[in-house]
Amino acid sequence: MNLTLAVGDHTPLLVIVAYLALLIVLGVASARLFRGTAADYFLVSRSVGSFLMLMSIFGTTMTGFALVGSTGKAYSTGIGVYGLMASWSGLIHSACFFLIGIRLWAVGKRHGYLTQCEYFRERFDSPALGYILFPILVALVIPYLLVGVIGAGKAIQPITSGTFPDLFPVLKPDGTPNPALHGGVPPWLGMGVICFIVLFYVFFGGLRGAVWANTLQTLVFMITGVVAFYMIASKLGGLTVASEAVAAHEKAATRLGREGLIGRAQFFTYCFIPLSVGMFPHLFQHWLTAKSAKAFRLTVVAHPVCIAIVWLPCIMIGVWAAAALNPPAADANTVLGRMVSTFVHQPWLSGLLGAGILAAIMSSLDSQFMCIGTMFTRDVVLRITGPDRFTDGQKIWIGRGFILGIVIVSYLLALVLQKGTHVFDLGVWCFSGFASLFPLVFAAVYWRRATKAGAIACVLVTAVVWTIMFTLDMIAKADRPPGQDDETLVFGAVMPVTIIFAASTAALIVVSLLTPPPRREAIDRFFDPLETA
Repeated sequence: MNLTLAVGDHTPLLVIVAYLALLIVLGVASARLFRGTAADYFLVSRSVGSFLMLMSIFGTTMTGFALVGSTGKAYSTGIGVYGLMASWSGLIHSACFFLIGIRLWAVGKRHGYLTQCEYFRERFDSPALGYILFPILVALVIPYLLVGVIGAGKAIQPITSGTFPDLFPVLKPDGTPNPALHGGVPPWLGMGVICFIVLFYVFFGGLRGAVWANTLQTLVFMITGVVAFYMIASKLGGLTVASEAVAAHEKAATRLGREGLIGRAQFFTYCFIPLSVGMFPHLFQHWLTAKSAKAFRLTVVAHPVCIAIVWLPCIMIGVWAAAALNPPAADANTVLGRMVSTFVHQPWLSGLLGAGILAAIMSSLDSQFMCIGTMFTRDVVLRITGPDRFTDGQKIWIGRGFILGIVIVSYLLALVLQKGTHVFDLGVWCFSGFASLFPLVFAAVYWRRATKAGAIACVLVTAVVWTIMFTLDMIAKADRPPGQDDETLVFGAVMPVTIIFAASTAALIVVSLLTPPPRREAIDRFFDPLETA
């Protein structure tokens, strides 16, 4: 076969490479402003203003789940996916930022906290709680990382299809090339490159590098998402024609229906899942970077608007794909990339849209890597050795080392799980675990009577019930025919998070009321923090 390709064939890949190179430059630039202290590496010296706050927090919450996952889920389940996550998230995220985020920022500023475990350990006067919480938070963050890593690999391959037909052939069962994937950068390579780029600017730039990169990446994926929506809609004949094509398609018509594919109880119990933002350890760390409480204002107001700008185009593209592409349901994770490569025929624009997809994915990965490194340094190493055992420089290298290890583990797990794992469903399970811990943070902020025994019971019950239900769901999926990837519903109607959340809340309340109240002097320092922050 001829190895020579037209320049246009390489253009999408070259645009993506140029964007990734820009991120490396950004990491180098942020490293030059590094002040050499642990507080600067892990918290940007608490100096982030309103706009960077909005961009970094929104970028952190928009992952491969939001772009790759939502498009694939809309393809398989329909337009109701927007109501499942985007509508609930727009309202509940802002409420959590206002009710939880500002108060945790004030407490963190007053007492110098860097991680959730530090806060909960002192709030409930229980060193044991910190040690119990750390592995559970890490275990829940890893699936979140996998959502991004797998999503990146699945998005790059169709966008770069045709670039390396001799190096990376993808054939149909009959032995002919699969035009949607043939010659594209394979997932194993795409995932590896993305992990390396994120590791680079986080490794050297710390949270400042992540905040700067998040701001750039959020702007990129919001703009390119709107452009992709417009270009694809135009190629399909406009919004009306594209939707009518779905309605006329025998198998795809149900994608536009309001009922049938998503039950009412399932829809309403999805409202628990966005509560997960109250317990995301990486979001907790971003809250602590704020310069003042005023920095939260723009985020609270603008976050729902930003969600609509990102989610609506992705959902509609997924719905249109059911008629326009009709790919096998098992390939739902590739739907967004395939729609871009199929209907956006300018190579440079395809590359730019591919960069936008990667921007959304990477804007979460960097924050998650950073928070895990911070927690390991502060909540494990320094707790065991003492806070003064290491210099600031040594603490930073300890965090970097753990981040490197997590990146390697995440990449290897993604290689194993990339086939047959639906990005959206994996994300939902991850969020369900964090959402079920929301009673813990809400009680910590607003309920003085909550005790350390109640907090420990809440965490352990959440871990046990979540693990059991997650395992059962994975076993059930293993026996399903390809393409049948809908969530397992409790009683055939409600989301599993409903049961886990109820068990978590009950454990916290019942055990707290059955055990002696906490010492007054141990909790007085945590209430009314805004007055003294």
